[in-house]
Amino acid sequence: MIKASNLKIGYDHKIVVDGFGFALERGEIVSLIGPNGSGKSTVLKVLSRLMDKLGGAVYLDGHDIHKLPTREVAKRLSVLSQYNISPPDFTVEELVGYGRLPHRKWYECRGSADEEIVRWALKETGLEKLSHRPVNSLSGGERQRAWIAMALAQKAEVLLLDEPTTYLDISHQLEVMELITGLNKEFGITIIMVLHDLNQAVRYSHRLVVIKDGRLFTQGEPKDVLTREMLRSVYNVEAEVVLDKRIGKPVFYPLGLACAKA
Repeated sequence: MIKASNLKIGYDHKIVVDGFGFALERGEIVSLIGPNGSGKSTVLKVLSRLMDKLGGAVYLDGHDIHKLPTREVAKRLSVLSQYNISPPDFTVEELVGYGRLPHRKWYECRGSADEEIVRWALKETGLEKLSHRPVNSLSGGERQRAWIAMALAQKAEVLLLDEPTTYLDISHQLEVMELITGLNKEFGITIIMVLHDLNQAVRYSHRLVVIKDGRLFTQGEPKDVLTREMLRSVYNVEAEVVLDKRIGKPVFYPLGLACAKA
C-alpha cells in the first residue's frame, strides 16, 4: 500500500536520512523505532508530504505520493504530529468536523452526511459527552482522542502518528494505544507510528522498522527485531529480553549501558 524507496532527506545542508526504504501492507500496524535524532519523525514527514525529499520516492498504491493532488492524498491519509494545537475555545465537535474538509469544496458547508460521520467518529472515540467542551479544557488523553477522532472523521485509509503517547501518563498512554489498535482491528485502518517506548511498540505493532543514523537497520516481526543484539547495536543498552506468554511477544528490561560512547 505504501512503499518508500531509496529515500534521501536533508535540511540545512545536512543529510539526515539516506538510502531508506520499506513497504507497508494494507491493514498493518508498523512502528518506526530508533534513538533520538535517527530520522524517524523526518521519515514520517516525508511519507505524509509534510516535508519534501532530496531523492527516492514514496508510493501510495503504486502512485508517487508527491505527484498526487493534495485533496486526493488528504482523503486517503491522515497525519497527527507530536504537537497539535487547536484554535482557542474550539469545541471537540468543531475540531472533529475539520476532518471532513478534504471531502467537500471550500465553499460548501457540512451536510447531513458529514454530520453523521462526525457523530460516528465521536462515538467510536468515546467523546460524545465531551463534544461541546473546548478542546483546550480536556485532559491530555482526552485531547489526543479528539485529534484521533478528527482523523477518523477524515475517513482516511492510512493514519500516521508521530509519538502519539508523548507527555501522557501510563493510563492515558494505554488508553490511546488501545484506541488506535481498536480502530485498526475494527475498520482496517493502516497505521504507521513513531514510538519511543519499545515495549509498547512491540505489543501494539505487527512489524517494527528500526532506523539508526538515518538508515534502515532492520525490520520484521517484533519477535525477530527486539533482541539483545539490536538493543546493544542501536541503543547502546544491555538488556534482558524475555517472552511475555500473555501476549506472545517479547519484552525487554534494561540492565545498563553497553559501553561508554566515544
